[in-house]
Amino acid sequence: MINSPQKIFSEYTAAKRYKEGLGTKGLYEQSRINERFFIGDQWRGAACGNDRPLVRHNVIKRIGDYKISQLSAGEIAVSFTAEGISQSLGAKKEIEAERRALSRADNAVYAPYAGKNEIGLMVSALNSYRTTTAERVGLSEIVDRALRDAYIRGTGAVYTYFDPDIKTGLFADRPGGTPILGDIVCECIKIEDIYFGDPVVCDLQKQPYIILTQEKAATDIAAEAKRYGAPSAVVSRIAEKGDKKLTLFTKLYKAEDTKGERRVFAVKTTEDALVRGEFCLNIPLYPLSVFSWERREGCIYGDSEVTYLIPNQIAINRLITAGVWSAMAGGMPLMVVNGDLVTGDITNEPGQIIKAYGSAEELETAVKYVAPPDSAAAYRDTVNDLIYNTLTQSGANEAALGDMKANNTSAIIELREASARHLFPLKNRFFRFIEDISLIWAEFFFACYGKRSLRINDKNGIWYFPFDASKYRSLVLSVKVTASEAVTRGEKERVATLGSLLEQGAITPLQYLKRLPAGLIPDVGGLIAELEGEKEEENERI
Repeated sequence: MINSPQKIFSEYTAAKRYKEGLGTKGLYEQSRINERFFIGDQWRGAACGNDRPLVRHNVIKRIGDYKISQLSAGEIAVSFTAEGISQSLGAKKEIEAERRALSRADNAVYAPYAGKNEIGLMVSALNSYRTTTAERVGLSEIVDRALRDAYIRGTGAVYTYFDPDIKTGLFADRPGGTPILGDIVCECIKIEDIYFGDPVVCDLQKQPYIILTQEKAATDIAAEAKRYGAPSAVVSRIAEKGDKKLTLFTKLYKAEDTKGERRVFAVKTTEDALVRGEFCLNIPLYPLSVFSWERREGCIYGDSEVTYLIPNQIAINRLITAGVWSAMAGGMPLMVVNGDLVTGDITNEPGQIIKAYGSAEELETAVKYVAPPDSAAAYRDTVNDLIYNTLTQSGANEAALGDMKANNTSAIIELREASARHLFPLKNRFFRFIEDISLIWAEFFFACYGKRSLRINDKNGIWYFPFDASKYRSLVLSVKVTASEAVTRGEKERVATLGSLLEQGAITPLQYLKRLPAGLIPDVGGLIAELEGEKEEENERI
């Protein structure tokens, strides 16, 4: 058997050894260390005791939170286009008119549709339905988790699969009739649970195979094996291990289906048992999207910025802690007591009365404080410089973090924008990550949806588009991601100028909306479409 449990386990073992050899500590151990430092557990193993405070000034988390927020800030818009389909202004107007007409129809139950711009309307509806799907699966939270994983572990990943048991609330024939089941599901998977067949191939879609691992109870794995027709002896052998956790391996690979088309196949096994035999996912793309924080040369596994911030973090913590200890020693200095003159217990509490016996001259030497050396100003400057330089070199300067006093607003904005420019390569990779997720979704829509009505929620209200997947499988889709940014001072001046022109009647409301900075008004595209639709209806009446 080509994909026997033994062969898959052997492939997993080889990929695991490769990951263990990455960097100086290996991917697994480095990820654990990075996670601890990110959340603030930064003194583990230092053996400094518990008698004095161990101070933390967590610059790692501050840098990470800033960069992650910058990547996910603003509204992200995803749009599909079909190759060979006109995108002219005239075609867009016709499609918008058909959308309005279709939104007024009662089509919650699938009914065939074949308008003049059927494919263009389908792509337009798919853009809206992608937003509906993103809200259903909680994509925003999943992507945030993937970004956090990427910052800490070097790579974030989102896995998409089709669950045939999900209730859609749709019916194939009539309301309350035959229910339509099945929809896509998204999960954030840690890179520790992903194993690539050829780690030096950086293009995920060119991987010979990908192995995903899950820790599951033996009883759950046995139930899954039974569901997919595994022999009773195999099911019993798995089930007899009870609640013991076993590793479930899901191997993804590409091969030709019965029609000679290259598709993704999968097989599920434990270390020694076949849970589900080979089955086809009916899509040409691996349903996995990965985002690397820092790319390694000739390696598909990303690298983490945290790894290289840890030495600075340790130095900062040690310096600040030493400074705190020095201040405590100055405020509560050590006391030297002449035991021959002072026989009682010394608590060093304020106002304590100390009984001493001896002459006046002897009493002057009964108790004496040891004055610690003063902390040099250069020492404090070193701490502050180290914190400042660590933040600045990581692209998180005072202006970006909002710590700079607003004495010169223009200068602060310029510094903030300059800092954000360092994130452009990271943002481009992030947008590609979102594009990959969206393309995988589209492949599942075409491969698994069959005939069903897609729920659309737009300016026309909630309506349903009749979708027949078999009619669109040959389409070649491309996807584009755009994101709105925070409005800068220069853009504020631009808005003020546009507002003045609108008040003077020099421009129309439509011209005003089209020239506003991106992200200033939510769903500005919808407002523009409404105004254009009203203008078109007015022209038709004339």
